[in-house]
Amino acid sequence: MSTQLSEAAQTRRAVSNILKGSSGNLVEWYDLYVYTVFAAYFQSHFFNSKDELQAGLEAMAVFSTSFLMRPIGAWFFGRYADRKGRKAALTLSVTLMSAGSFAIAILPTTQQIGVWALVLLILVRLVQGFSVGGEYGTSATYMSEAATSKRRGFFSSFQYVTLIGGQMLALLVLVILQNVMPQGDLTEWGWRIPFAIGGVAALVVLWLRRSMEETVSAEQVEAAKAPAAGEAQPGTMKLLFTGYWKPLLICIGVTLGGTVAFYTYTNFILKFMNDTSGIAKTDTSVINFWALFIFMLLQPVYGIISDKVGRKPLLLWFGITGVLFTWPLLSTLAGTKDPLTAFLLMMGGLLIVGGYTSINALVKAELFPASIRALGVGLGYAIANSLFGGTVPLLGAAFQKAERVDLFFTYVTVAIAISLLVYVFALKNKKATHLDREQGDAWSAAVVPDGGTDAGRRDDDKDLVDASRR
Repeated sequence: MSTQLSEAAQTRRAVSNILKGSSGNLVEWYDLYVYTVFAAYFQSHFFNSKDELQAGLEAMAVFSTSFLMRPIGAWFFGRYADRKGRKAALTLSVTLMSAGSFAIAILPTTQQIGVWALVLLILVRLVQGFSVGGEYGTSATYMSEAATSKRRGFFSSFQYVTLIGGQMLALLVLVILQNVMPQGDLTEWGWRIPFAIGGVAALVVLWLRRSMEETVSAEQVEAAKAPAAGEAQPGTMKLLFTGYWKPLLICIGVTLGGTVAFYTYTNFILKFMNDTSGIAKTDTSVINFWALFIFMLLQPVYGIISDKVGRKPLLLWFGITGVLFTWPLLSTLAGTKDPLTAFLLMMGGLLIVGGYTSINALVKAELFPASIRALGVGLGYAIANSLFGGTVPLLGAAFQKAERVDLFFTYVTVAIAISLLVYVFALKNKKATHLDREQGDAWSAAVVPDGGTDAGRRDDDKDLVDASRR
């Protein structure tokens, strides 16, 4: 009975912490994606081009600039989280995102201040990119560490539940505003509303995160405060590049194809259907909302499956089916004008991508020990995301304008194929990981008694910090 109570207590604790941690993830990604969702309505206020496709290309170029800050944000917040704690880093991250959303909500237009409007828009997006660059790695780390050992796949999947939820909320706000406001008002000033909503929501999350439990041990924080000569401290580039450069490269490889596919089927696809398929904007908004809603609900299902069969089979599902079906799905979507067919095609793509999104954060977290986890996960993700994921809307728009979307399909397929090679040759299924050694084996039958988890975690963290010094 005591064992059952122990498991229940650990589960309740995990649920509480993950809800608080993931709520910020939801708001951050809402604030990031609301830009692309409403770009068609505000682009005329910041970009002077009379050609709608050209203005859209310029808007996506500004969207891509935020990705330039992702590696810098990942470095800063990863280092901060590994040295000061996950809670402190996550609190700072959501504060910056809130400030950015409020800034866009009141930003003057080019009609008011000329080119300075565009300059300010770019600066704000850079700040938000910096914030999101830190949010991903730190939240992935926190949620993996806060999860119970037997349900890491399930609990960690909620990072993408909230990430997708952020996109879905942005689409929901768009659908509501499209139905309650005349298009003229939405284009004139209504586009500011969603950014104001994001700013307020971030303040709510800031309050919630104050009661999060910390997952970093006191020994690790002390090791960061009191270094000795020649030591590789927790959360430093020296420790990452001298001791964990191979896991960093694997992290980049795991991310590359997944981030390209994810941004293709969840972000760029809205513009793709509007411009290439020629489906009405009101229809594409509804299609995207319901497809993302189902996709969001499927994340924990994939996570549960990974807790049974391991992480690698799901990544192989994504890689193999992604290589085989990207061309058929996207080329068919480009030629359809039927909303139902478009929904089914988008859903087919998302079912493939789910093999990656549901567990990728956990797979990366398992590559690194606690002393370097936030920095390793965050930087590996940010490098791949900035170079490949963030450029998807820009490349897609450029290929659309050149009337060569077939080259875009090839780009997505090749990216997935590269990651598939990493899944096959660099990952082993159900192999003992750093998280297993720190917090209990995910695949063993043993149950850690109540009260033993934290003590074991502290001992393991101390050993990892000591090992980095030798």
